[in-house]
Amino acid sequence: MNVELITRNGLEKFRKELFEEIRKHSPYPRSHGHEARAWLKSYQMRKLLGISAGTLQNLRVKGTLPYKKISGLMYYKYEDIQRLMEGGEDGE
Repeated sequence: MNVELITRNGLEKFRKELFEEIRKHSPYPRSHGHEARAWLKSYQMRKLLGISAGTLQNLRVKGTLPYKKISGLMYYKYEDIQRLMEGGEDGE
């Protein structure tokens, strides 16, 4: 059995590469000549980030991804997603 250790730096590099790939294939901020929506619904977030409903819920519960709940629907600011992708919650 071959064992590989994952370092914090290696994991950080992977995260940045993953988000860069997501950005490359993202239909936002411009899609077919339309401006990006300021707020996205949960299903749009899951599709954009390629994550499950459970993962999205974990991001909400941990406070990693801010949201607004209106009439039972969750909405996420597109600029918050960009901020997270560019360096984390605190803008690192």
